[in-house]
Amino acid sequence: MADLDLVIEAPRAVVDGAERACTVAVREGRVVAVEAPAAGLAAAEVVRLGDDVVLLPGLVDTHVHVMPQRLLDRIWAYFDSAGPLVGRPWPITYRWPQDERVAHLRALGVRAFPTLFYAHKPGMAEGLNDWGRDFAREQRAHGHDDVVQSATFFPEPGVLAYTARALDEGAKVFKVHVQVGAFDPRDPQLDPVWGLLAEAGIPVVVHTGSGPAPGRHTGPGPFEQVLARHPRLTAVVAHLGMPEYDAYLELAARHPNVHLDTTMVFVDFFDGAQEQTRLARALAPRLADLGDRVVLGTDFPNIPYAYAHQLDALQRPGLGPDWLRAVLWHNGARLFGLDGSPV
Repeated sequence: MADLDLVIEAPRAVVDGAERACTVAVREGRVVAVEAPAAGLAAAEVVRLGDDVVLLPGLVDTHVHVMPQRLLDRIWAYFDSAGPLVGRPWPITYRWPQDERVAHLRALGVRAFPTLFYAHKPGMAEGLNDWGRDFAREQRAHGHDDVVQSATFFPEPGVLAYTARALDEGAKVFKVHVQVGAFDPRDPQLDPVWGLLAEAGIPVVVHTGSGPAPGRHTGPGPFEQVLARHPRLTAVVAHLGMPEYDAYLELAARHPNVHLDTTMVFVDFFDGAQEQTRLARALAPRLADLGDRVVLGTDFPNIPYAYAHQLDALQRPGLGPDWLRAVLWHNGARLFGLDGSPV
């Protein structure tokens, strides 16, 4: 195999959902082959990993926003104005054209990501779902199978029908934003929708915590009533339930299908490194207990710092490499069915 830039010899690597030894060949930043150990490949650089290192296929980021540019522009304008649901200056780091943002994710090693968007009023969701379907199909047509087709819903007439259609057309994850949408997740119009998604085993990313500012229906109470009616619902609580971390960790402990994402958790942007490290260490025992249900989330591109800072911040609980590997790859891969196991 000629013209390789890099060869990685890994005694331990995750390949097809299992850990084994292998040799990885890289050309122009892309993995071009995974060969048997001691394959004897030559390259400009050869890296031999130690037995204490596990080579991951990449990252699974469960909380990425890709949406029509006109909608994203309005969201960025809201952040620029430090509106009441934000409450502070919020400079967007990745204010780039869509193609550049998606290419950057891939360059960072993100191997699967959704295109989370959400409706904040009636009449939005169905059109957004069509856009998300078309975007995922377009990416697949260009050889990219890393986009997890996404959809949303809102309490309004017809919500069950268009949610069912989104499922039929390939949606693999849904997103709702209780804070921005200012709706009650217990709305009777949504009850059959929660039931449909629970039976389908499709995860729903829910922003139901009261951060960065509380809403009329935020907090764990209303959503736990949804879970009581639909205990099989696979939910991903965004932002680890910020700022009600304790309550949402307890909720997840009571409901085995509830996951928590790490979006903007333990980063310097909120209260500085010292306070965030203290918080991370305080939550560490329960994060360890829920280690198979904590998934990487970042809020890319709407973050006021570099993507790598979120990854660095996840070391602050001090839970070690096995926990980090689960958060960065294994748990998200299982959630999205990337390793062939059921959700």
